[in-house]
Amino acid sequence: MEFHEEFNQLEFLETHQHLIPVGTQSMWPDDDDDEDYDDDEEEREGFRSEEWYQQQEKRLENRPGELLLWASERNRLATVKRLLSADSLLVHSRDEDRYTPLHRAAYSGHLEVARTLVHHAADLHARTVDGWTPLHSACRWNNTSVASYLIQQGALVNAQTNGLLTPLHLAAGNSGAKPTLELLLTQRHIQAELKSSSGETAFDIARRTSAHYHLFEIVEPYNNLLPQS
Repeated sequence: MEFHEEFNQLEFLETHQHLIPVGTQSMWPDDDDDEDYDDDEEEREGFRSEEWYQQQEKRLENRPGELLLWASERNRLATVKRLLSADSLLVHSRDEDRYTPLHRAAYSGHLEVARTLVHHAADLHARTVDGWTPLHSACRWNNTSVASYLIQQGALVNAQTNGLLTPLHLAAGNSGAKPTLELLLTQRHIQAELKSSSGETAFDIARRTSAHYHLFEIVEPYNNLLPQS
């Protein structure tokens, strides 16, 4: 999927349901209901019973790749382990937008699921149709523990999407992502000066969208850009 030069991938999140993790209140009004499951709002609020989850797993049992994607997003660790024990190649399953189980665990903040997937050789560098890696997904939603783990395992901190967004760009665009910003900015090889296709650095985005732009003092080239008190 290609985008024109002025395309804003942050705005694209509004229509990209995969980037609204289960259990997370949407940041945008009037989100469409999940077509695959009834009463999705109820699920996001955490009201689903164990019986409901078991019913969904039974419904997907004959589609193990789809079930693994579903289970990874919803923190069904036992199901993830069972599926991978039966067929480790399922770890490379993809949905229609090319998200892997690791992407889904990353944007949902499920560390133990992510560990299990990586243990079964999940691709840390797998790309969605928009060029997002699992680290992009973790950083966009301030899932710092998952982001830290992925970096420890070799995820590229400066990986760029089709729109040239780095994980740092995505964290900078989330006003609630201070811990993830701190994590990224303290990485030895972070390249905070990288620009998106719209010409913005992560610092530009942080200065425009959040109160955390002062964190960029950590990165030497930005010391002279911050307002002097």
